[in-house]
Amino acid sequence: MYYSGKRRGEDGIAAVIDFLLSNARLVLGLGGAAVLGIATLAVKRLIERAGRPPDEKPDKKMTDSWEELNLVSAPPKLLHKGIEGALMKQIAAATKKAELSQPIPLPSPEPQRCDAEPPQRQRRMDLCAMTFAERLQQYYRTRVCLSAEEVCVAQQRALDIATEIQAFLHSKHVDMPLGDMMLAGSLLDDLQVVKADHACLIVPLQLESSLWIPIAGEDTFVGHPQYCMVRRENLEYFPRGRSYWDRHLLGVYLSSRLVSEQLGKAVMESMNWPSLSGTLECDVRPVLGSPELKLEIQGLSGYDDGERFYITILPTVRLGEMTLTAQREITGSFDYVWYQSLYTSETARLATLDKEDSEVRRKCLKTLKAVCRNCPALRKLNGSHLSSVILHMSEKDTDWSESAFADRFLQAITELIGYLETGILPSYFKPSVNLFQGFTEDDIDEMGFMLYCAVTKPEILLV
Repeated sequence: MYYSGKRRGEDGIAAVIDFLLSNARLVLGLGGAAVLGIATLAVKRLIERAGRPPDEKPDKKMTDSWEELNLVSAPPKLLHKGIEGALMKQIAAATKKAELSQPIPLPSPEPQRCDAEPPQRQRRMDLCAMTFAERLQQYYRTRVCLSAEEVCVAQQRALDIATEIQAFLHSKHVDMPLGDMMLAGSLLDDLQVVKADHACLIVPLQLESSLWIPIAGEDTFVGHPQYCMVRRENLEYFPRGRSYWDRHLLGVYLSSRLVSEQLGKAVMESMNWPSLSGTLECDVRPVLGSPELKLEIQGLSGYDDGERFYITILPTVRLGEMTLTAQREITGSFDYVWYQSLYTSETARLATLDKEDSEVRRKCLKTLKAVCRNCPALRKLNGSHLSSVILHMSEKDTDWSESAFADRFLQAITELIGYLETGILPSYFKPSVNLFQGFTEDDIDEMGFMLYCAVTKPEILLV
């Protein structure tokens, strides 16, 4: 560009001015470029006229001057268009001189903003503007609570299956002394979260109180406070055979494994599940290869094709104030050990405390359960762990009103971190039981790290 003109000085200055004009619109915008263009064009014309030889034809120069005069005398709208046209000509001239292969791109006009934002963008803006307490409330409403229709469908189908099992056992095993079966668990106590996907069927065994006595776990050789045993008494006066359950003895103790095996054969292997599935209009079948007595139900109304509902059958013994269940998945290889469940006591205690407040304890417990269920690092924390944490917190003088929901949730996170640091979470009703006993160091480190991160940024738990 510097050497392309007739005279070095003229075209050098022109090239610089053209380059400024070509980039002014991009940098200053249309208004700023217009003002700069008028000023620089005037200076350029003065320079050109001062240095023009007498023999040079001024036709084209005069044309440009008339364009400038027209711009000055034009009305506002025409002035705007004229300025833009003159600037475009200057940009085109500079581009041609520079022999650029591509024209200088012009910024596209900014689209008009609509008053109504797109729904997704509006939701993101709402989430950014929400406080943690508001987000926690929204998480509870949308991710934790189950719809009344979903709970009703699950409970009704579980009740139908329980009725069929009870009728079958009473008709095929008349001599088996069983009490009235009942459904139990978080689905019936409004403590189930995320999805209505499981329930428990309690099968009570009727034992003679004069022949059977429970032995607390602390008094057995196992030494676990929740691993209890049921001993046969008065064998010298009432020999074996006087009780139906004598056939399930191992030594002088009632075997939870033998009782579970008999119920498994009587229910899992003997019932006509295809016929029952046709009657209930859903697919019901036993889960094979599991230490639990579990049924799988698929095809419930309102459930997706891949979603399943499970019913766990629990043989249960009630002696005095103790409720013992045959849960081999917990007791393991101890064939004569029965598990003392504290679920009923914990649920009843929570309900009693919440009567005095706004049921924030139940709300906090359900939210914690949903968080642990949705977070892979926290899935080993179950309802028993979280219930004990809430009950321990209730012993302190803290505010359990609705406005303190977020504070109590964050306090529960802090309390869990403290228990994980020591590796001990005492059960509320049996302080000698460490609920973290089955966790490895890696489990505790993984959960502790996740909760530590949640202290500074609790929103990560609400994904």
